[in-house]
Amino acid sequence: MNKQDFNAGLLKFLDSSLSPFHATANMAERFVDAGFELLDESDDWSIESGKSYVVTRNDSSIIAFRTGSTSAAQQGWRMVGAHTDSPCLKVKPQPDINTKGICQLAVEVYGGALLAPWFDRDLSLAGRVTFERQVDGDSRLESRLVNFPSAIATIPSLAIHLDRNANESRTINRQKEMNLVLGTGAKPFKQLLSDQLQDQYTELGDIKVLDWEIYTYDLQPAAMVGLSHEYIVSARLDNLLSCYIGMEALLAADSSQPSLLVCNDHEEVGSQSQCGAQGPFLRDVLERVDLADSAAKGKGSHVAQTLSKSMMISADNAHGLHPNYVDKHDGNHGPELNAGPVIKINASQRYATNSESAATFRMLAEQADVPVQAFVARNDMACGSTIGPITSGELGVCTLDIGCPQWGMHSVRETAGADDGLSLFKVLELFYNYKKPLNF
Repeated sequence: MNKQDFNAGLLKFLDSSLSPFHATANMAERFVDAGFELLDESDDWSIESGKSYVVTRNDSSIIAFRTGSTSAAQQGWRMVGAHTDSPCLKVKPQPDINTKGICQLAVEVYGGALLAPWFDRDLSLAGRVTFERQVDGDSRLESRLVNFPSAIATIPSLAIHLDRNANESRTINRQKEMNLVLGTGAKPFKQLLSDQLQDQYTELGDIKVLDWEIYTYDLQPAAMVGLSHEYIVSARLDNLLSCYIGMEALLAADSSQPSLLVCNDHEEVGSQSQCGAQGPFLRDVLERVDLADSAAKGKGSHVAQTLSKSMMISADNAHGLHPNYVDKHDGNHGPELNAGPVIKINASQRYATNSESAATFRMLAEQADVPVQAFVARNDMACGSTIGPITSGELGVCTLDIGCPQWGMHSVRETAGADDGLSLFKVLELFYNYKKPLNF
């Protein structure tokens, strides 16, 4: 795959993945179109060697896997992990506000969002709605994805004349200052959702909206920027960039090895949920696949044995060296955009990387002719975390934390290098295809 095609597909994926629900639906569709069988967690599973499968949970987390031509108990799983959610503004359950005739929506701040860039943007809403409808005389609960495709909201800044210190000492009150402005005469939010659903799904008929998980997003599309288009600027690069790279790498893999991609929701708020990395989703899938394999061979369970031979690469973007804030990085660990993927290391285990997992990645990157960088936070600054330590702790699997470097993490628009996504793709494809055992 060349860089132009890779990035064209990435931009399309970013623009259509407006919420964790939309990202999961897009990935599931991509895998099914590529021949993966869609599984339902509530059904019995019949898993066969050499086949490919995909399953979702809560419509916002996804696992796709290939069983490979050799048993996972012999070879171990080659796993890549990412997350579908991004910091944003989430509509409250009772959001309607009317201030001097101006209709507004109250929102919660989801995750560690950088708030200032949300002001003065063309904003819209997308997510999942659950409603009641009549089908053949019976009441039925259903959920559908919804998207308002035009700019329906904004958060206007306060004029500099009314806040003379805005450029020196501005703070943002997330309760008072982040409410969305819809305009005058807007319908109640529940009615807006009902109308939009009926526009999108004409077969629904009359519905009664009961609840929702709706996220605010910026309508400005993803773009290539820079004099030589050396940067990608978009919403939700953290962490849809990793989701896309992992998806494309698994699709490109030759299917000979037991290989898996998991993209969890709720990483930005701690991962503790039914579909988060601290929940049982990944272990449930691994145990069900193991159960099918054990039954076919008349043997007992070997999950622990399999995991001892497995490896997880947690892919989540890294802090790239910002040219205006060079002193925010450790002098020897300032990863540059377009200089290769970044191994993320932390002595306090905020990242799960150890010498063996890092060495494995370096070996694969060298074989793929891809440069590798390293990130360690300054000793006097806090360090973020990923699904890596959580997954490693839950499964006891050897884990590496890796990511493409980026600027503006958790902003409404983030920046990454145009070369780095394809570079990480090449290493992950080789990781999925590598024929030799990766355990030490």
